[in-house]
Amino acid sequence: MLRYLWISLLVVALDQASKLWILASFAEYEVKVILPVFNLTLVFNEGAAFSFLADAGGWQQYFFIALASVISLVMIVWLKRLLPAERLVAWALALVIGGAIGNLIDRVAYGKVVDFLQWHWDSAYFPSFNLADSAITLGVILMLLDSFRPEASKAEPVK
Repeated sequence: MLRYLWISLLVVALDQASKLWILASFAEYEVKVILPVFNLTLVFNEGAAFSFLADAGGWQQYFFIALASVISLVMIVWLKRLLPAERLVAWALALVIGGAIGNLIDRVAYGKVVDFLQWHWDSAYFPSFNLADSAITLGVILMLLDSFRPEASKAEPVK
């Protein structure tokens, strides 16, 4: 099932390419309105999701680097052990692995994660995120969907 790692590599490539483009094209906090509810804006996140531990003093960078590395390795082992019929879980794991590695690269290279996608409604803004975060979210959604499938259908390949 390691053949699904191509999905992870694609996520990492698209994530890093988009971040390099945004870093070269935007100043920090610069906003470009794309739609009335969607902007591109360069922001940095030193914490985890929703800036959790962003103001922790710096130690959190090493913690998140170690955590992302361990989780990625565990998920690669999990992916390797999947049965051929578990394609939905393989897709999910590959997306999460790619997203985790994409953000891990940022933490090692910049000491923080590059975010730039920003949804809002009027003056209510959802926290900015990136393609790696999107892949992780999609992967988790696929895992949740798989958890609701009856056991009998999990033995059959997903069509």
